[in-house]
Amino acid sequence: MQVIVLFLGIILFFLLALAITNFIQRRKGNTTTRVMPPPSIDLGEGGCCGAHEVCEKDSLIAAFVEKPEYFDDEELDKFVSRDSAQYTPREADEFRDVFYSVLDAEKPRWVRSLQMRGISLPDQLKDEVLMFVNELRAHKMHA
Repeated sequence: MQVIVLFLGIILFFLLALAITNFIQRRKGNTTTRVMPPPSIDLGEGGCCGAHEVCEKDSLIAAFVEKPEYFDDEELDKFVSRDSAQYTPREADEFRDVFYSVLDAEKPRWVRSLQMRGISLPDQLKDEVLMFVNELRAHKMHA
């Protein structure tokens, strides 16, 4: 009987700890955001070729060691932790303007930079970016 009471006490303790942790996270405003993973294409010297299952550029360790690269897009930092579905058309155009001003070869690095900075790409722009990256990948494979 004591074993059952002890077992139930332990379960109750963990449930209480989980509830308190959840409450604290919500109070701090920590929410999970959807961040688009960077494309697996050649990123230049020492970059990813997309032919491997694991890529140094995509690893979690690399994300903590590397500092994000900026492409004259510091104004996008105001969108940190914004959900990708919550952008207005005008805000999506800010991203679009930067995307089309970045050199084609640097576009994958720009997407990676956004990810490292905790900035989600607007849903309105994701199809354009993916289409461009796929075309870049196809062109790279045929070259």
